[in-house]
Amino acid sequence: MKNTLISLFQSRFGKDFRLYASSGRINLIGEHTDYNGGFVFPGAIDKVIMAAISPNGSDRVRVQSVDLNDYCEFGLREEDIPQQQWARYVFGVCREVQKRGFAVGGFDAVFAGDVPLGAGLSSSATLESCFAFAVNDLFNDNKIEKFELARIGQSTEHNYCGVKCGIMDQFASIHGKKGCLMRLDCRSMEFEYFPFDPKGYRLVLVNSKVKHELVGSPYNKRRESCERVASLLGMETLRDAEMADLEGVKDKISEEDYMRARYVIGEKQRVLDVCEALERGDYETVGQRMYQTHWGMSKDYEVSCEELDFLARLAERCGVTGSRIMGGGFGGCTINLVKDELYDAFIGAVKKEFPAQYNVEPEIIPVVISDGARRIE
Repeated sequence: MKNTLISLFQSRFGKDFRLYASSGRINLIGEHTDYNGGFVFPGAIDKVIMAAISPNGSDRVRVQSVDLNDYCEFGLREEDIPQQQWARYVFGVCREVQKRGFAVGGFDAVFAGDVPLGAGLSSSATLESCFAFAVNDLFNDNKIEKFELARIGQSTEHNYCGVKCGIMDQFASIHGKKGCLMRLDCRSMEFEYFPFDPKGYRLVLVNSKVKHELVGSPYNKRRESCERVASLLGMETLRDAEMADLEGVKDKISEEDYMRARYVIGEKQRVLDVCEALERGDYETVGQRMYQTHWGMSKDYEVSCEELDFLARLAERCGVTGSRIMGGGFGGCTINLVKDELYDAFIGAVKKEFPAQYNVEPEIIPVVISDGARRIE
């Protein structure tokens, strides 16, 4: 990928450049808790978006997407917003940096990645983080703090891409640290690194190939349900809500809003349970909480699908320690914590049984916890 980028950049723009990368992310547990003020437990992985970038001395951005085989050019004023959805991520980052009083000049860029699109690994946040980090380095002498870079990516989603996401994806892509997961308190924005090197286990994603597309999806409706319940409880978010609080207003809310809130309140505790379990090396409890999260997302939050439920059941039947849908939902991957001695049998079963059921070849994605956004050269 690096050599391809260098070759394409030089053939299109013919000048020196800097190379940047940012990582996709997994989230061991804690889905849909970020915008509810709760805890998440993500880590950056060894799948990246990489960009070759060089200032061009103008007020225009020229950018080539290798993977989409598409090119876009745009200015840096609000009315210059591009038509292509992928280009809006780059444009939005530039505008959000400007809104905060920092500099952005025109630049030329070519980018590519091996973060699977639509798989729940947050390719959009990875793209935003890569360009936010680069703009900070190229034009602002790295004066923008890392947390603000994550917020710039989040604001891009809100203001230019139509997704009211939380902060987790961008946070993980920016702050990732090799060999560590991070527990982020999405209310206080305090975070802590947790060493994650589970001896005798592997992390592997199984991509169902079901299209994962949050723009225009029911994602925003889930958030609205949570906000209605929190408002009725007199709380800013569901972070402070307990099951007893929810039961107390059950007759005042819709069944749908009740189920959404029940999932979020349960998930808040599951994240804390996993943190405690990891500290004592108890991966069986970690796995149990992963399964509980999956079925909560499937039954209460209703963001799973038939294919992902099939994969979770298959994992359980194969003795996989933990398995669940990962990401915002509506398709994508399961994340699986698998004992070494069961790994080959599990992958073999997935490759045999999933295509037999759905006539689709699943993608197997082993992952390693790695560093986040960075300059390469």
